[in-house]
Amino acid sequence: MFLPARSHSWWIAAALAGAATLVPLAVASSADARTGGDRSFSYAVYGDAPYGTSPTDTSETDATPAFIAEVNADPAVSGVVHVGDIHSGSQFCTEAYDRQVAGLWSTFADPMVYTPGDNEWADCHKKKEGGGVYDATTGAIKYVTDSTGTPVDYASGNPVANLALIRSIFFPHAGATLGSGSLSVLSQAQVDNGEHPSDSQYVENVIWQRKGVVFVTVNLPGGSDNDADPWYLTPTATDEQTTEAAQRTAADLRWLDRAFATAQATDAQGVVVITQADMWDLDGAASNAHLSNYEPIVASLASHTQALGKPVLLFNGDSHVYRSDNPLQQGSACIGDNGVCSFDAWQAHPSYDVPNFHRVVVHGSTVPLEYLRLTVTPGQRGPATATSFGPFSWERVTD
Repeated sequence: MFLPARSHSWWIAAALAGAATLVPLAVASSADARTGGDRSFSYAVYGDAPYGTSPTDTSETDATPAFIAEVNADPAVSGVVHVGDIHSGSQFCTEAYDRQVAGLWSTFADPMVYTPGDNEWADCHKKKEGGGVYDATTGAIKYVTDSTGTPVDYASGNPVANLALIRSIFFPHAGATLGSGSLSVLSQAQVDNGEHPSDSQYVENVIWQRKGVVFVTVNLPGGSDNDADPWYLTPTATDEQTTEAAQRTAADLRWLDRAFATAQATDAQGVVVITQADMWDLDGAASNAHLSNYEPIVASLASHTQALGKPVLLFNGDSHVYRSDNPLQQGSACIGDNGVCSFDAWQAHPSYDVPNFHRVVVHGSTVPLEYLRLTVTPGQRGPATATSFGPFSWERVTD
């Protein structure tokens, strides 16, 4: 259909009718000026870092400045993406640590986008992370305390409070990114959420566009079936917990709707989805029952990807071990480390057959730290391989 130049923005608005506030048609970073209008660009993608084996292990944190310097020195990189988990499940959830990481990230020379992981908020209630455990005899929670009897975790490990802390430190201004430079992103907190007011709290969910590709992050914690394990090992989940999971999942689904509607309306070349959770990782469980609360997100990704008919690439962390596959297609080719491909991830959420989908598990908690260099080449329409898909290609970068 022919569209006069002046009517193009009107057509975008019409195509997205029903979405309260629209994603800008062209959202770019300051790096576009130096990479050229149609030339490729690259992002450094990493996650599950820095990690420590105990509350006192600072080896990866100490190595982070050198790692950031390495990323800054990569001439191809014009942005950084972190897929969540800024400390391990054996480290405490403290405000001082969160601020330390934020301070380190401020030294990235390019814009940085971050989606929170379970370890920095959803799992802070766990005793191993400094939270506590329910005492069936007394009906009280025994918190981990320091020598003065003060709980070691921020807000005694309450996940909702720790997520609020993460937001205040890493997302103080809706639509702003971390690091340096400029990248215009649209936050879920910035749109008209009149029909769903609670969606306005998800400042961490963002969408941006660059050279015909739509990028979207959704706050989806791994490790506990989308925050379903009862906090502090209480007999049943509290109303606060069930409300948290229900509201966030609903908001995530609406945010994915918006991202794919934007991709359809702008005739995007592809979509990149960024989450923390590995929604197909059994994590040692005998069955896929512990993944059931991810099913609405998986179903949304599958239906939207089929409708779009363009390459959709998912990056997730959580399971730590590098893997490249299509978990929405049975028996898809898989490349990965440490035998991860012995399990066909499709089995975790069967009944899908979506060939234009691909995901990459970002290798995390490594020494030395590493990142994936994701390159987007506008106009490229390559088949799926172990390291490329449509306009996307990636390579692991280590010391």
